Amino acid sequence: MTWNVFTGGFCQTNGYLVETGGRRLLVDAPEDCAAWVRGLGVKVDALWLTHHHFDHVMDAAQVVADHGCPVVAWTQPAPELWLDRMFSQLTGWPLQVTPYTVTDVLGGTGLGAGEEVVVAGTGLKVWHVPGHSPDSVCFYHEAEAVCFCGDTVFAQGVGRTDFPGGSEELLLTGIREKLFTLPDRTVLLPGHGGATTVGAERSGNPFFAR
Repeated sequence: MTWNVFTGGFCQTNGYLVETGGRRLLVDAPEDCAAWVRGLGVKVDALWLTHHHFDHVMDAAQVVADHGCPVVAWTQPAPELWLDRMFSQLTGWPLQVTPYTVTDVLGGTGLGAGEEVVVAGTGLKVWHVPGHSPDSVCFYHEAEAVCFCGDTVFAQGVGRTDFPGGSEELLLTGIREKLFTLPDRTVLLPGHGGATTVGAERSGNPFFAR
């Protein structure tokens, strides 16, 4: 597995272009990500969304238009998950998500925690870890020990829980009971900031030393 990271948009959000098993998948689609992928001259086989907050999906519709790829997420998108209007009102920035459709909805399918999902020839294990957003999921590639964790956990931090539908208790419990069961060497690739590891966060993240 190899991956490149693109960081863009109002919130400096990470999107990951991943190549594995001869397939390319994009994890999250921040603003200007579609143009970045076009500049690389590659084809995206599937778009996997960690959650629907606006900063992670601003280019989702454009990626689908460019590549005709399936979209994987926990739920269908909805304005109450995008939060674009709320942020526009708070900041004065004219934020608006272009609508898109999820082709592979994971929630409500009876999917077990850590169960593998295969889309467009690529399999990733999936954990639903709400708390930052009700639809937050993490995608884990077991063979490479890499986890795309969205805004659940960061290097020395965790995702905000003061947005609508947020819950610190749910988030911290989900991280402990799901992500922290992974091997210490597991690389965590978050939605903001640099990479870290499960071992580093289990032992040194201040949210779990309280």
